[in-house]
Amino acid sequence: MADTVPQLENQRIQVVQKISELGDFRRGSITSITGRCGKANCRCHQPGQAGHGPNFRLTRKVQGKTVSETFSSPAALRKAEREVAEFHQFQALSQTLVEVNEKICQLRPVPGDEELSEPEKKRRKRSGKRSRAR
Repeated sequence: MADTVPQLENQRIQVVQKISELGDFRRGSITSITGRCGKANCRCHQPGQAGHGPNFRLTRKVQGKTVSETFSSPAALRKAEREVAEFHQFQALSQTLVEVNEKICQLRPVPGDEELSEPEKKRRKRSGKRSRAR
């Protein structure tokens, strides 16, 4: 079934409404890191030990540089997970909005593209060639 411009405009309104209902969001990804500390006699340096962690970080690009943020508590981690999930929802809705707008642009008629009158059809077109200098 082919979509009509009014149907697509309604769909666009719905997508914009969903975007406006989103909560706080931020970009980036949350990663888990385990590692060894600098103390030579710590358990993390013993064979078979996994190390300290997991420590969770939010990593994102800011002006071309990678920035990492650590979380002070499990509650801060859960908050950041919700915000990143909202951002992913925003990205999906933004992609849908672009796709709907592209369809609208393709279907909407060009203004002033009415049928040409007879004198306009017969009007002589300018030549693409330049005249030679004498």
